[in-house]
Amino acid sequence: MGRKVKEIEGGVCAPEGFVAAAASCGIKNPDVERLDLALIYSQYPTVGAAVFTQNEVCAAPVRLSSSYLKSAEPRAIIVNSGNANACTGHGGVVHARTMASTTAKALGLNQREVQICSTGIIGVPLPIERIEPKIGGLAESLSRNSEPAAEAIMTSDTKPKSVAVTVKIGDKKVKIGAIAKGSGMINPHMATMLCFITTDAAVTKAELVAATREAVDMSFNRISVDGDMSTNDTVVVMANHQAGNKTITRSGTGSSEFREALTEVMQCLARKIVSDGERVTKLVEIQVRGAASQLDAERVARAVANSKLVKCSWNGNDPNWGRVIHAVGYSGARVKEELVDIYFDGVLATQNGVAAKTDIGKLSAAVKDSEFTVGIDLNLGKGEFNVWSSDLSPEYVEFNREEYALNRKTTKR
Repeated sequence: MGRKVKEIEGGVCAPEGFVAAAASCGIKNPDVERLDLALIYSQYPTVGAAVFTQNEVCAAPVRLSSSYLKSAEPRAIIVNSGNANACTGHGGVVHARTMASTTAKALGLNQREVQICSTGIIGVPLPIERIEPKIGGLAESLSRNSEPAAEAIMTSDTKPKSVAVTVKIGDKKVKIGAIAKGSGMINPHMATMLCFITTDAAVTKAELVAATREAVDMSFNRISVDGDMSTNDTVVVMANHQAGNKTITRSGTGSSEFREALTEVMQCLARKIVSDGERVTKLVEIQVRGAASQLDAERVARAVANSKLVKCSWNGNDPNWGRVIHAVGYSGARVKEELVDIYFDGVLATQNGVAAKTDIGKLSAAVKDSEFTVGIDLNLGKGEFNVWSSDLSPEYVEFNREEYALNRKTTKR
């Protein structure tokens, strides 16, 4: 965390006035007991912001939540795992609306004050008959413990993902808490993920929207595991003004501190998502500098981050700079081969477009770690960009083959 941002306990319930709960509904399989329904609630009015998937095929809860946010501020988020409620036709919209209306009734809210999210298998009708009866009890069990909710939103994740921080705004301490899920189908421009963020900051709607978009661009839009994009990706931020700070406005006092903290929260979770990628063994940060423009730097970073050949070399602990430079070359960026330098964790591998005189043992050692950087200097300008990526393993293929068969076998109405 940065110098001004301090990590604390509490996850999504760390900020004042936020509570959460989770329940087991048997959404994927009624014969298996696991937490698969979560609720997050602000006890006070909020302002909200959200970013949704850019996939043209988007799930019913995404469409409904997006429309609700245009006319109301969110007070609650209801989310299920085990079923994406995507590509389910008109029935999917009816089921998403039922989740919202039932939650609103249980909490005494307007239906449009509820954001609805789903994650899991695509194309299977949502078993709303197993979800709806559990929502009332979920609302009654709300508490300051966010751990069950973090667990309930998991799909192929191997561990819950949670973080909370505090930052000083003026003379007041503001808290930001979050939970997220994500493991497979991870690609920049919203990875396959859900992220729910709460804060007790006093902040205007305009500033929260701008800060959220900026933080997403600096985090979840810069991660890649397998190059796929989901139908359900959602980031929702709720601010309930309970910290007592002077209201943060765009470019006003406290704006830079708030944005820094929000970005650090999202970057922390983005890194956790990549580290927990389906059967991955490496977290790799691609750092591009010296590009003719920032757009060119982004093109290079994304090309390297998404290259299957590059990812496989990382899995084999192979400092194969040839695979990196070939991705640089086809990225669409302006490149002069004779100027390109490539580093593995700071160890020079390529100088002026050819192999550096670096001992191969040093290069191999650099890529054996579970976390390392790939630095690429195009030496053409001042453009910079970074992306977090992972390796790609044989186990990833096997896991997804088995997961598909298991989903079809165990998903029951």
